[in-house]
Amino acid sequence: MTLDDLRVFAAVCQAGSLSAAARDLMCTQSAVSQHVKRLERELGLSLFERQPRGVIPTQAGHVLHSAVVDGLGSIDHALRRLDELARGDGGAVRITTGGTTVRHFMSAAIVDFRQRFPQVSLEFQTETSGRDCFDALATDGLDLAWITLGPPVRGIEQRPVVELPWVLAVTADDPLADKRFIEPADLQDARLIGLPENSASRSQLDSWLEESGVRPVFDTSVADWDTAVLLVELGLGHAIVPTLPRWRGPGHSGVRLVPIPALPALTAGWAVRRWDALSPVARTFADTVAHHCATRPRGLKNIGTKTGAKPFERPGAL
Repeated sequence: MTLDDLRVFAAVCQAGSLSAAARDLMCTQSAVSQHVKRLERELGLSLFERQPRGVIPTQAGHVLHSAVVDGLGSIDHALRRLDELARGDGGAVRITTGGTTVRHFMSAAIVDFRQRFPQVSLEFQTETSGRDCFDALATDGLDLAWITLGPPVRGIEQRPVVELPWVLAVTADDPLADKRFIEPADLQDARLIGLPENSASRSQLDSWLEESGVRPVFDTSVADWDTAVLLVELGLGHAIVPTLPRWRGPGHSGVRLVPIPALPALTAGWAVRRWDALSPVARTFADTVAHHCATRPRGLKNIGTKTGAKPFERPGAL
């Protein structure tokens, strides 16, 4: 078996079908099938079970996938580091995250980092959920993932950076706009713009609503927090979202963000395969983002020393 065989196998597991994996890998379905068949011949086991809409791993496939996920990311990372050493250039930092992260958490840090390390390439890959970010870290050779932190994930280290208190976004003329804070009872039967159902933020929100005995109406859904606030401005309803500093000010003069103190804050931060295996430039980029978050713009609270994480300091030269 070869590394290419294993990479294709991992791509099929993630995509759920040979044709989808072929599109992701920009090759033919026949080539994907050949890689899988070669692995199955060598192992003497079937790795996939065909379904009406694709394939799922067999028991043997799950065993192999667990091993591949643990190994491929480290191998790809090492190969990149060796290539950077051979070329003698500034290297690269590859980050995966959601669509709104760069705007809200990284813009100042990116400018800072670029000025200090102009030869280092920054590459961003957008994913739609924390689970997708974890998969990308494991199989795509990425360095860092910015995520909403959740339960421990095997093979992934998480480090908190900021807490994001929740608010109810309403229009300025809404009756709730003048309240000092929102109580759970205020949300009963409210028409809410729903966050993505596969996101950690939506999962936490749904759990809290259920525990509070509150049943709002989710009649509109969005893919990200920025779109939720935009729809509030357009009069489509209310949105329960983590508070982000860029939503305050002239650009959103028609929106009010009313705190929901009873709803526990979200925690956002970095996820990596292994902190001690990160390249110096990747560690410096992570610390640069944390440093700028630590300036504590309104709505963000730095928590770099919580849950056993090492304190973030102003990064120095490599």
